[in-house]
Amino acid sequence: MKCHPMRLIRTVVGFSFALGLVGCDYWPPALQAEIEQLRAEIQTLTMETTQLQAQVADLSKIKQELQGQVDELSRINREKTGMITSLQNQLDATRTRALKAMAPKASPHKKPAKSTVKASVRPASKTAPKAVGIR
Repeated sequence: MKCHPMRLIRTVVGFSFALGLVGCDYWPPALQAEIEQLRAEIQTLTMETTQLQAQVADLSKIKQELQGQVDELSRINREKTGMITSLQNQLDATRTRALKAMAPKASPHKKPAKSTVKASVRPASKTAPKAVGIR
């Protein structure tokens, strides 16, 4: 009889060992449902990741195109600023030349005008101080 329980233990251990090597195909239904849910979530996340990577690639291309446009507009802006500065310098030089050209002609015209204005102002100024002094 002592042999019989040992034999039973050996059989159980051997069967357990064999079952462990072969593997068990039985999964409880709750565990199978959870595994299927996780697989579906992984598939969904993989699709979303792929879509997001495509969007990132598209946005990177758009960013590069816009950066190229910004660089081009900056270059054009510098050119236009240089042109404006050059035109302003030319305008200032032209104004200076015009003022220099007009300066000698303007002084003879102003002197006779001043003498006629002074003659007309003198009689009025002589009467004005007397009126103020009398008060």
